[in-house]
Amino acid sequence: MKCCGLLLLAALAFPGCIRAPEIVMVDRATALEEQASGSFKDVEQRLARAGMSPTPVPLTPNQLEELGIQPTPLVENTGKTQADRVDELLRRHCVGEGRDGLLVDTRRQCRAGRLSADDVALVERVNRARQQLWQWMRAVRPGVPQEAVRRSWQQVHAEGVVCGGWVEANDGTWGEKKC
Repeated sequence: MKCCGLLLLAALAFPGCIRAPEIVMVDRATALEEQASGSFKDVEQRLARAGMSPTPVPLTPNQLEELGIQPTPLVENTGKTQADRVDELLRRHCVGEGRDGLLVDTRRQCRAGRLSADDVALVERVNRARQQLWQWMRAVRPGVPQEAVRRSWQQVHAEGVVCGGWVEANDGTWGEKKC
């Protein structure tokens, strides 16, 4: 007991020798403390970067067709010319020969398939080529009005339209060409 008393007396007699513990306050948590408290900054950054990276989106063939993208055919149509493709579109009623001599998009009456983006581009090319032809014909015969050139060309061209092709009558109704 004497030993404990001596220690107590020494502690009371020399208070300057024993220091009080220093308490240090840190205003930032360590990485381990941040993760333990729910802060995952590096994980959040990786997730944000992954969300901004473009990745392919899986689409069904029907969704691709609705977007106007035709799937690659299993068999190539290498033997068909542009005129053959236009005749096929006329027979399927996807495109019609208008009274004004231009091809008209009639996809609402389309039978057996849809009008693809390639088909629309083909129709635009054919119409542009026809208009250029009419301009050239008018340049060759400057005294003839453009409407007369177009009308005479359309009458001759109508004879060569494929049988069963979709054509517009003079009254504005659509029907198949009879042969």
